[in-house]
Amino acid sequence: MLLSSAAILMGLVVLVWSADRFVLGASAVARNLGISPLIIGMTILGFGTSAPEMLVSGMAAWGGNPALGVGNALGSNIANIALVLGFTAIIAPMIVRSQILKREFPLLFLAMGVAALLMVDGVLSRLDGFILLSGVVVMLWWMIRLARKEKATSQEPLNAEFEGEIPDDMPMKKAVFWLVLGLLLLMASSRLLVWGAVDIAEYFGVSDLIIGLTIIAIGTSLPELAATVSAALKKEHEMAIGNVIGSNLFNLLAVLALPGIIMPTVLAPEVMNRDFVVMSVLTIALFLMAYGFKGKDGQINRIEGAVLLTAFIGYMVTLYFSVVG
Repeated sequence: MLLSSAAILMGLVVLVWSADRFVLGASAVARNLGISPLIIGMTILGFGTSAPEMLVSGMAAWGGNPALGVGNALGSNIANIALVLGFTAIIAPMIVRSQILKREFPLLFLAMGVAALLMVDGVLSRLDGFILLSGVVVMLWWMIRLARKEKATSQEPLNAEFEGEIPDDMPMKKAVFWLVLGLLLLMASSRLLVWGAVDIAEYFGVSDLIIGLTIIAIGTSLPELAATVSAALKKEHEMAIGNVIGSNLFNLLAVLALPGIIMPTVLAPEVMNRDFVVMSVLTIALFLMAYGFKGKDGQINRIEGAVLLTAFIGYMVTLYFSVVG
């Protein structure tokens, strides 16, 4: 028990640090290759912040625990909106002016709808996994196309925000070093984290799904929390919310696909009846807060942040009583 707890703690610490190094290295490599900051920000940064979820989900399915991966994907999306954005908005209310983010919302709803249609039969099959994974290719193509269209627009706030965040003076050798080291440590730490989580789940008799929705989801959302709070404090509000939207897109398509591809599984009824519903409601709430209707800027103020954080606490309490009850 003590060893498993230490494995989870060590796994989370290394996971967060290695994810940051991986994103840094990947961004610097892309910058050195002449890729624009806006494209890097919308693709590599979104992918990078979801790298912990992807590795953990893949390792869990490979080890025979696909439910943990499913819980990780849905739980991370819930945590990203309710915990990450809720906590961040309480610290620093956010205003959203970016047209790109407003155009990403329909893509997020589309991904959510496709995932729901594939999972409504209660099975995450290998075909479902490949369909979701193919959505990643479409999403990347769409984001790159949109970024190229908007990169010359001086009024697009994300241009300047990504420009300031992506290193432009890192030598290629150093960038590749951080990229490779970050990836290797991500793999090792995710394996350690999954081992510890599964061991604790078996010790307490808790399902893999619950562990994925709680400990793993919160832990793998820590990179998003750090990146979002940092961006919000720098008044880079579009980047803060963009981190969450991009991460949630990757979670729905790439992270959720891996358990299906590696180890197809029958889903617990709670996945669609409870967890997917909570994720959907929170996504709609985020849209209503951040979109900005009638030409006005979208915003997430402290009251709305408190509502989101309260919703997250309520969801955690619900999961707790589903176990003890």
